[in-house]
Amino acid sequence: MTSQIPALTQPDTPRTDSVFSILSGFYSLDSGVPGLSQVILDKLNMKDYGEYRAAVEGKAEGISFRNYKEMFKKMEETFEFCTSCNRLPARLAEGQTLKRCVKCLNVYYCTKECQRKDWPLHKKVCKMLRLVAIDRLVEWLMFTGDLPLPTAKWSKPAAEVKNWDDWLGMQEDLAPRLDAASSGANMATLWKNVGRPRPADSDLQASLWRIQSEFLSRVLAVGTALRHFGLDPRAKPLTVHIAGASHNETMGARPTDYDELNNMFPGHQGIEVVLVGPEVADGPVTRPPLRSFGPRQRVYVSAHKGLYHHFWEDVVEKEEAAKPDLVVGFHPGFHANQGLLEGWLPTLLLLRDYDIPSFFTVFSEAELEASLHILQELEMHVRDSGTNPFSAQKPEQRHSSPNKAPVYCNSHYVRFQGSLPRAD
Repeated sequence: MTSQIPALTQPDTPRTDSVFSILSGFYSLDSGVPGLSQVILDKLNMKDYGEYRAAVEGKAEGISFRNYKEMFKKMEETFEFCTSCNRLPARLAEGQTLKRCVKCLNVYYCTKECQRKDWPLHKKVCKMLRLVAIDRLVEWLMFTGDLPLPTAKWSKPAAEVKNWDDWLGMQEDLAPRLDAASSGANMATLWKNVGRPRPADSDLQASLWRIQSEFLSRVLAVGTALRHFGLDPRAKPLTVHIAGASHNETMGARPTDYDELNNMFPGHQGIEVVLVGPEVADGPVTRPPLRSFGPRQRVYVSAHKGLYHHFWEDVVEKEEAAKPDLVVGFHPGFHANQGLLEGWLPTLLLLRDYDIPSFFTVFSEAELEASLHILQELEMHVRDSGTNPFSAQKPEQRHSSPNKAPVYCNSHYVRFQGSLPRAD
């Protein structure tokens, strides 16, 4: 059964109070650069937000470009505005053009005066934004099939793999795979069409690794949560629900995306991963969750479109899906605005009242503190929180405010279960 989710209206003015993070994020662009959301629609050949939403949910039809060169050009143009005064190209004086920072190739200025004025801020992040500019192009290889790269079986038990250094120490074939991807045909096509110099092979390989780390960070977060809660899939089959899953986790998702858990827990009895969220994108994983466990030593990935508490009422309580041994949330964002908090509140209360082991990741320490405050107000029993040793290594730039320090996916976590214990 398909869960009911709130109707998505077309706002007359930018809004950030929706239960949909896509909508909140899209229109929050305008708070930094007025008019940026419309520029993005125009450059991507979309007539309205409905088409944009359809695209990120995997439903778009007829949105195409004549060639790769046009596609990459239009994508880059969505980043073109003056970083100092926020002026868009359409608002420049006649004969005036935006100039790009020659060091990072990431930010733009309308005048030398704006660039000089902005330099005290920009110099703090210029080197990092150069990596961001490379990564957002190389990330295209996620859609060509070049990424993610295959991984090797673990030579150590999961308890001994405590961070990326431990993981990399088991990946003897990673360097040749990075080299093959950086010298492949799709990488050549990319830099032939983007209109900027091709970086050194070492820079491209580093970029490939950063993007690979973001992909694996989610899987390793699930495995880390299982270990922290003492849940052993080798002892019995386990079900994991990913609450609040969005287009970020499901666009282009494949049934094999969580197979690193096979390496982490060799010989396991079966692991089911169900991605649940109102922004789940259509694709191979949008298939029903299991009613009974599948084959041993396999990870079964499925997805359900809808708010998590509706999924619980419509599917789990009717025994059309297994109850979870663990619930994970990647960047729930309920701290960001009232609309997202209202959308999450029934789910948070459900997790608390059903005493479900839960593990959420966030982008930064500031977001962690804000999220902890909300969980404490809800009298959640927070078991621990802190820096995630498997944080993604790819820096994330805030589109409309590029000079803010980049953040990293899954950089921090909070682990909670049930209500705060009450004194007798």
